[in-house]
Amino acid sequence: KGHRHSHRGVIGIESAIVLIAFVIVAAALAFVVLNMGFATTQKAKTSIIASLQEAGSSMQISGKVIGYSSGTTPLNAVVIPIKLTSGGDSVDLNQTRATISYVSNSVEYDNIYADGCTRNQNGPFINATAAWQDADTGVPTNCAGVGGNPVANPSVDPTATRAIIYWTVGDTDTLLEQGEHAVISVAWAQAGPDERPSSLEDMKVELTVDKGATLSIERQIPNISDVVVDLG
Repeated sequence: KGHRHSHRGVIGIESAIVLIAFVIVAAALAFVVLNMGFATTQKAKTSIIASLQEAGSSMQISGKVIGYSSGTTPLNAVVIPIKLTSGGDSVDLNQTRATISYVSNSVEYDNIYADGCTRNQNGPFINATAAWQDADTGVPTNCAGVGGNPVANPSVDPTATRAIIYWTVGDTDTLLEQGEHAVISVAWAQAGPDERPSSLEDMKVELTVDKGATLSIERQIPNISDVVVDLG
C-alpha cells in the first residue's frame, strides 16, 4: 500500500508538470497572437490615417476668383485666393515642392509655376500688382514684361504663360499655415501665340503639393465687359 501511495504521488506531480508546461506554452502563444494583432491594428491605423491625408485636400478657395482684362479683350491675368481647411496641416508652396498646371480650350501646361517667376520676397503683398512687380525683378528678370504689371496694365504680359503664389496674410516663409492667406495668380502670354482665355472658354488650374490631394479650380469665362471679371 505504501508503494501504491508513493506511485500515485509521482503521477500527480508529473501531471502537474505537464499541465504547467501546457499553460506556459498557451500563454506564450497567446502573447504572440496578441502582439501580432496589435501590430496589425497599428499598421492598419497608420495606413488609414495616411490614406485620409492623401485623399483629403488641406487647401480650399477662400474667396472670389477674379479675372482682369482691358474690358473687351480676353483675360490678361487671374487671381485665386486660397487658405488651409479647418484643422489642415501646413503646406509648403515652394516651387520645388509644388506645381501649378493649366488647361484651357487651346493650351495645356504641366507646370507653369516652377518655370515661372522667382520673387524677391514672399510677402505679404497688398495685391497682385505688387506681387507681379516684385516677380519682375526676380529670376528670370522681366518675367512679366515691361513694367511688370499684367494685372493693372493689359498691355503687359509675361514672355510665356506663368503663375506665381504670394501671401496677403502671413509671414515671409513658403509655408501656408493656419490663419494665413495666399493667392495663386496666372498671367497669360499674348504673343506667339496669344494664350489668353476668351468669353465662354473653360480654364482649369490645379495646385499639386507633396502631401494631400490636388486643389483643382475650374471656371468658365463669362462675357467680358469690364476690366474686373467675377469668375465666382
